[in-house]
Amino acid sequence: MLKYVPSISDEPIHQQLSELFREKISSGDWKEGRPLPSEAELCAQHGVSRGTVRQALASLRSEGMVTGGRGKPPVVARPVPSQSFATFMSFSEWAHSLGREPGQRTVEIARRPAGEDLAGKMGLRPGEPVIQVLRLRSLDGKPTMVERSNFIAEVGNALFGFDTDSGSIFGYLTSRGVDLTRGRHVIDAVGADATDAELLGVEPGAALLREHRLTYAADGRILECSDDRYLPHLANFVIENTRASRAALVRVPLVA
Repeated sequence: MLKYVPSISDEPIHQQLSELFREKISSGDWKEGRPLPSEAELCAQHGVSRGTVRQALASLRSEGMVTGGRGKPPVVARPVPSQSFATFMSFSEWAHSLGREPGQRTVEIARRPAGEDLAGKMGLRPGEPVIQVLRLRSLDGKPTMVERSNFIAEVGNALFGFDTDSGSIFGYLTSRGVDLTRGRHVIDAVGADATDAELLGVEPGAALLREHRLTYAADGRILECSDDRYLPHLANFVIENTRASRAALVRVPLVA
């Protein structure tokens, strides 16, 4: 059996051990729906205390990777696809990185004047034209996310010559030389509105995971503002950082 060997990392042992357990789940060594080794077995295998094992397993439970507890043996949970910051710019890129098939159905594409709220977010004057796209995105044919994108006219006009049901809008725009350099993402929860409910097959008000994104060109211009709403049991988001290399993540207080 593989024995836990302390590394030079300054992370606590239980965190290092939980990372080892994650690798076992990701690699399929610990299979979905199967019980994990007992705490006594894990202690013996890795040369650590029962408390350390329990802390490591608690991390996996909090992430939804393991279920059970309170007298029930821990079991590997059905994995929820996770989207990392590295693939936030493209749903299709994320899906392919998972070995899944992305899909899309365009509900609407239209040129409209920007309302005051949207104009303020995008640095436009109210009434300036934007190109709005509403699509239902899917993973392996399962409805997963409602995508609402707003592009400045200079960028979005190109979409009228593109089959938006055929694939990635970001991939298409990038192939045409559009400078999609940087994204700013805010993740929160929101209740499904009537459109979300119809497209995703949920009840109005059902909890959805929302990614609000602003996409910038290299010169700082905002090219796109999006509101993407995911079914929480089909997708989540992962941020990785260390003490030496911290993710550019801030906590934004909600304004009542």
